[in-house]
Amino acid sequence: MITVKNLKKSYLERTLFENASLQINNGDRFALVGANGAGKSTFFKILTGLEEADEGEISLKKGVSVGYLPQENPPLSERDVLSEVLYDIQNPSPSVTASAKALLFGLGFKEKYFSRKLSTLSGGWAMRAAMAKLLLKNPDLLLLDEPTNHLDLESALWFRDYLYSYRGAILMISHDRAFINYLCGAIVALENKTLKVYRGDYEKYLQQAELEKERLISAYKRQQEEIKDMEDFIARNRARASTAGRAQSMIKRLEKMTLIELPQETSSVKIKFPQPRRSGDRVITLRKISKSYQAGGELIKVYENLDFTLYRGVKSALVGPNGAGKSTLLKILAGIVKQDSGHRDIGVNVEVGYFSQHRQETLDLDKTVLEEARAAAPHMKESEIRTALGSFLFRGDDVFKKNSVLSGGEKSRLSLLKILLNPPNALFLDEPTTHLDIRSCEALISALKDYTGTLCFISHDLHFINSICDNIIHVKDGCVKIYPGNYDYFSSRMKEESQEKSPRKGPAQNESGWDERKEKKNEARRKARRMEEIEKKILPEILNEIKKLGEELSRPEIYQDYSKVAELSQKARQLERQKEALELELLSLIEEDLK
Repeated sequence: MITVKNLKKSYLERTLFENASLQINNGDRFALVGANGAGKSTFFKILTGLEEADEGEISLKKGVSVGYLPQENPPLSERDVLSEVLYDIQNPSPSVTASAKALLFGLGFKEKYFSRKLSTLSGGWAMRAAMAKLLLKNPDLLLLDEPTNHLDLESALWFRDYLYSYRGAILMISHDRAFINYLCGAIVALENKTLKVYRGDYEKYLQQAELEKERLISAYKRQQEEIKDMEDFIARNRARASTAGRAQSMIKRLEKMTLIELPQETSSVKIKFPQPRRSGDRVITLRKISKSYQAGGELIKVYENLDFTLYRGVKSALVGPNGAGKSTLLKILAGIVKQDSGHRDIGVNVEVGYFSQHRQETLDLDKTVLEEARAAAPHMKESEIRTALGSFLFRGDDVFKKNSVLSGGEKSRLSLLKILLNPPNALFLDEPTTHLDIRSCEALISALKDYTGTLCFISHDLHFINSICDNIIHVKDGCVKIYPGNYDYFSSRMKEESQEKSPRKGPAQNESGWDERKEKKNEARRKARRMEEIEKKILPEILNEIKKLGEELSRPEIYQDYSKVAELSQKARQLERQKEALELELLSLIEEDLK
């Protein structure tokens, strides 16, 4: 379908890649991975002809169509959303128009927004419209640069399933490991200025890459030892008449030897939260909260008389349909948005930090990177701030860049750094992984796992959610419900509840209010079953696991293996958080039962 041979691209004195080759055939699903700045997006632009390579060639099979979704800045127009999606199709039939609407629905649009002008939309919604326009064309090869960046979780899951049944080939750049593993059969790594294909999922790639690295290091050491032996022989024998010939021969061998080069260590964000001081048990309590807003002349009620409490040390992910009010709830909890009525009570010693999905909200665009960091931590020495910036990949003259010229990934790193320089004990994050590469996401996951404060976040990244959260807060129809565990467990519970609520076949019931009373009884039974499940099954199992880990950690000999101790301690902390979340859910169910 498309063949890339010996591609090279440089900017000034910096070479992004050289001798880069790749073959993509019909039906291939590849993920292009590599560190921020490695040249992934540039590679895509070369494939689409938006940029030229310095060397190499690209061959495209005759008749093959290529569709490209850039990471940022879709073209805007004065056309409405539906007209924009259909714009490149002459005389669209009713079925094509229906397909366009289905794509827009899947990507989170409501029908009333189909007639909105594209120029009035935010950048994220304009990207969704561009995505629908691209998918409607059904190209033979899709090039997708961080396609989930502007999607919420519900839309990302729909998009993932849509791509799973897509007939064309796909080459994507994504920071979402779960998204990659679900769709892709191979990883294309852009590392050490070249491309290499690894068959299998992302975890398989990491294993293979690590084995290759170990073999390369071993070969490098053996060669260095051989070189040293040869140089020693030459130094001892080149002056002797009897051995000078052998020494000269050795010199020639040494000159012709192909030297093994070790790969450069890839720079990655090193995130370590200084642990915050302990807050009270009840971090934030919302009582009888109501919130509405105006949209297109229409009053939208998001919440009415909402009660909700966030407890210390719990890590929660907010999930729910598009427009359910997740970001609004996060902002009310963080104190960024004021409720219309009701009370927001902040707990004892609670310090709040908020990370916005829209980076410009938290950055002064007239300041430099260094000035922004210095303002966030006036108590720190400049040398310490420069060191922290360096660990976030702002090195050398990068610290003097204006915030206004930073890329999306750079804004993400700087916004996160500002929080870390002055860490709170209650942290609210709205899509923190957007524009981060996979290594940076993994570093953030590692740091948040160790974070002892309270965490509440929104993310479209399933791997990120499943790796961190103790419970899921489901937001829907102005209500919130807590589910202990990660997203996978929540998803299975939702399927069970859906099956329980599905109507059974039987005679029609004409009695007024009968269905409502039946539903209330069913809900009461579900709550009773859940309470029994927590009390008699889940909590005892967790307590038993905690006991076993405690016994294991009490053995003196285990402390000879530090990595094992760290692993068991991490498991124990996660189980303790799950126990606390289950106890809180049980308390909530009991309180509801008493009402």
